[in-house]
Amino acid sequence: MSKTLGEVARAARVQARLTQVDVAERIGLATEVYGRLERGLMLPSVPTLWRLCLTLRIPADHLLGFAVETPPQWALTPPAEQDDAQVRRLIRSMRKLKASHLRTLSLMVAVLQREA
Repeated sequence: MSKTLGEVARAARVQARLTQVDVAERIGLATEVYGRLERGLMLPSVPTLWRLCLTLRIPADHLLGFAVETPPQWALTPPAEQDDAQVRRLIRSMRKLKASHLRTLSLMVAVLQREA
């Protein structure tokens, strides 16, 4: 979704003959942050999305990629239900751990990732 939003925002900005600095100032973001948004590296908050829509004069459904005939790939990918349930259980368990145990778990994950 962030990739789609960035591409559409860039196209709308160019069409409006605005620079990244212009848009960033109008929506209240640092230019560097707005640049990350256009590169698809982040998603804006809802208030920032609203200001972006007003500034670029483009509906939110266009920015989010919902106004196209063919939905973006991320919308077509079904969620992995079993994996999601396991991850949710793991996160719930981790929230109950003490800080020292979380550090230990983090080190264990780093070792497992190196082995993978």
